[in-house]
Amino acid sequence: MPADLIVGSETADDAAVYRLNDEQAIVATTDFFMPIVDDARDYGRIAAANALSDVYAMGGKPLFALAVVGMPIAKLPEETIRAILAGGAQMCAEAGIPIAGGHSIDAPEPIYGLAVIGLVHPAQIKRNTGARAGDVLILTKPLGIGILSAALKKGVLSAAGYAKMVRWATLLNRVGTRLAELPTVHAMTDVTGFGLIGHLLEICRASQVAAEIECARLPLIAEAVTHVQQGLIPGAAARNWASFGADVSLAPELAEWQQKIIADPQTSGGLLIACAPEASAEVLALAQADGASEARVIGCFKAGAPRLSVR
Repeated sequence: MPADLIVGSETADDAAVYRLNDEQAIVATTDFFMPIVDDARDYGRIAAANALSDVYAMGGKPLFALAVVGMPIAKLPEETIRAILAGGAQMCAEAGIPIAGGHSIDAPEPIYGLAVIGLVHPAQIKRNTGARAGDVLILTKPLGIGILSAALKKGVLSAAGYAKMVRWATLLNRVGTRLAELPTVHAMTDVTGFGLIGHLLEICRASQVAAEIECARLPLIAEAVTHVQQGLIPGAAARNWASFGADVSLAPELAEWQQKIIADPQTSGGLLIACAPEASAEVLALAQADGASEARVIGCFKAGAPRLSVR
């Protein structure tokens, strides 16, 4: 691996990072998916926010994006395609960056996302490898986006639930850029398709520490809790348990719905942050000031084999 490729694929980090000089490193990522909502503009906004999140999770500041577009040209009205692209452009404008180009193809199903290029100081990169025993664990967005998406597909999501899903999925994780400046923030990632348990275990494995979370502290979307209690579980949640469950210890008093929601696959979920205990108040204040009103301390890291305990 080239010496200046600071972050590659070795530890399942959120983006690649390449050092330009002693003061600058390029952060590069790409993410795209098929629609999770029916509204075309909301789809574009969510997909763009999700792609931008990888740069923020590394502590970077986005510079520009390239659109990744696959659309069934013969089936999808032109105004729908334009709305998807407009939603993505709107989100990038909120992030303060342009969509500088991209590539499109005729595809059987709609696909939209971004390749995002950002900048970070090489000494301020926030990887998933730096968590330390004694660190506290902060989550900036509530869980439940995947459950609400599944409820939408089944036609049982309320208008209020839809608004909550879009509100959280389009909230930019830009506080990550500010957190990069804090030496007391030791590791960071974002919670997406592998759910809380999967992405937390990635930090544990990369950092060689154990983690503990308290379900009572978790920020949760209320309607998502109702749906999961009624048995509505995204298929990907079961796949997350199959992939990561062997390294998760559950307290016997946990309800089944609590076990399910911590594996809920998020789209454009929150940041998961490992920081020194004395920094937690500052980290929470910064996150909440940037719109993450539900940001909370949800647990801690401990010395030991890379495992997760949930109580």
